Amino acid sequence: MPQLNNPIEIFKLLNRSNCRKCNESTCLAFAAAVFKGNKQLEECPYLKSDVIERFGGKTQKRKSPEQDMEESVEQLKKKVATIDLSSTAQRLGARFSDDKLIIKICGKNFSVDSKGNLSSDIHMHPWITIPILSYILNCKGAPVTGKWVPFRELEGGKDWYRLFGQRCEKPLKKVADTYTDLFNDMLHIFNGRQVEDHYQSDISLVLHPLPLVPILICYWKPEDRLESSLNMFFNSTAEDNLNIESIYALGTGLVRMFEKIALKHGMQ
Repeated sequence: MPQLNNPIEIFKLLNRSNCRKCNESTCLAFAAAVFKGNKQLEECPYLKSDVIERFGGKTQKRKSPEQDMEESVEQLKKKVATIDLSSTAQRLGARFSDDKLIIKICGKNFSVDSKGNLSSDIHMHPWITIPILSYILNCKGAPVTGKWVPFRELEGGKDWYRLFGQRCEKPLKKVADTYTDLFNDMLHIFNGRQVEDHYQSDISLVLHPLPLVPILICYWKPEDRLESSLNMFFNSTAEDNLNIESIYALGTGLVRMFEKIALKHGMQ
């Protein structure tokens, strides 16, 4: 019996009409609810019986995202433990020192030992751990070209861009709207650098959450009855160095860190 491994695979089965007859606001929200085990496929009135039967009808309640994440991290660590870290450093844009791989992430040093254990002087959000380990395993060393594209124009982004917009760009825009000065400060704290020959936005900085997977964040303040806007762009070679699921997780992890910092310091 085929498995549905993420909300996007469920979303692809739906007619995407956002009819709300399942009592969810959108088909994407319904797909996420099914993936979590809070809804059943058969609650969609437009799914054909053969599709429901093929994927098992009623779905079992899944493990929590935290449990899934812990299992994924352990699996990746085991794979990292089988490779020679010293020989991967140059390909990753990193360095090898004292039997550890040292990767610069947003201007901060993160180290990875031979067992896949990560350490840093700063707090490490668990959503960042998976992209780092995946980067070590899968990065091809494709150079940064300076050609920026939105998430939807990445080859694998066609199926994920709606979720990326909801989970990454929309909440980051809310942080920028609410704490604009702090948001600008945070980008600089995380070693954000000005990019040339790109959109003339009010805030336009490049972050390097991984050496060969930079992210360009552009924010336009509200003006003359126009709403504010925020977009995140990726280098055209991003998927050569990180799979699309990990790119999504990387963006989500960054946004969660910004949200936590904003809540902690924005009210002071």
